[in-house]
Formats: sequence, C-alpha cells, structure tokens
Amino acid sequence: MSNEPETQPEETPDITPETQADQAEAQSADAAPADLVAAKIKQLEAEALDAKDKMMRALADAENTRRRAVKDREDAGKYAVSSFARDLLDFSDNFHRALAAIPKELHDDERVGSIITGLEAMDAQLLKTFGKHGIKKIEPLDETFNPNFHEVMFEAPVPGKPAGVVIQVVEAGYVLNDRLLRAAKVGVSKGGMGTDHQVDQSA
Repeated sequence: MSNEPETQPEETPDITPETQADQAEAQSADAAPADLVAAKIKQLEAEALDAKDKMMRALADAENTRRRAVKDREDAGKYAVSSFARDLLDFSDNFHRALAAIPKELHDDERVGSIITGLEAMDAQLLKTFGKHGIKKIEPLDETFNPNFHEVMFEAPVPGKPAGVVIQVVEAGYVLNDRLLRAAKVGVSKGGMGTDHQVDQSA
C-alpha cells in the first residue's frame, strides 16, 4: 500500500463576465499608451515635413529676391544712360547727314578735303564709342522685317523679293545692350512674282 499523498487537482479560477471585462480593460490600458505614442510620432513627423517645406520655400523666395536684386542692379548699370544715349543719336544722325551733304568735289579740294577727312574720322570715332558702351546700330537692309526693331515707313513691290523684306533703310535704328533705343525706319517689299517666275505668254 503506497504512502504517497494524493495529488490534488489545481483549482481553475472561475472566469466570469466581470473578470473578462477587467482583463480586456487592462489590455486596452496597456495598448493605449502605445497608440498614443505612435499617433504623436506621426504628428511630429508631419509637423517636421511641414516645417521643412516652409523653410525650403522661404529659402527659394530669398534666392529669387537676391537674383532679382542683382538683375535690377545690372539693368540699372546697363540702361541708366538710355535718355542721354537717345539725345546723342540725334546729334550723330545730324552730323552724319551733314557729312553726306558735302559735295564730292569738295573732297578733292586740298584745303577742305583734310577737314572733311577729320570730320569723317570724328563720325567713325563716335560710332566706336557707342559700341564701347553697348550701343549698336541697326541697318537691316535685305533682312526680314522685325516689328520689334523696325518701323515701316512705306511698302513697295520689288521683283524677285518676297513680301516683308527690308528694301531701304530710311533711318538707322539703335539698341542699347539688346534693348531697343530707337527703331530703324525702313521700307518693306510687298512681294509678288519675280522675273524668274514670270510666265512666258508669247507662245
């Protein structure tokens, strides 16, 4: 006969609806802090991205402002003399017309010829000075009419030339660093069939 004590079965606690509710509440309480932390992390990440976006926009705006300031400063230096340059153009035109009006026979005169040569040198030097300061002459003969730089004074049909070609420069134009100072006054072809396109009607 064995003297070993009998093993008593472990008692299983009774699981009641109240117990289940308490356990669920405890699990929910444990999970709640984790959810709050995750939500807070997402919020902080969104705020960080928004702050970064605002910073990048601010930097871009600052760079654009800097570039505009640099361009405005450069333009001020390039085009500050526009009004003065226009006044010089009138003087240059009148001076050039005066030279062109001198009769050819006077060029051959020993006393007057040297004076005329000196005046022509002055005219050339004036144009050279214009170029040094960014003022360039526009003489678009045989070029296609450009409304941005040319002003039409008349139109005329010219055999062999298409419409819209400059056939005469009435008055030269000028630009200052590629900005128009004065449009060139020109005559433009109306176009029409050239002599090589005419049909032989004698047959």
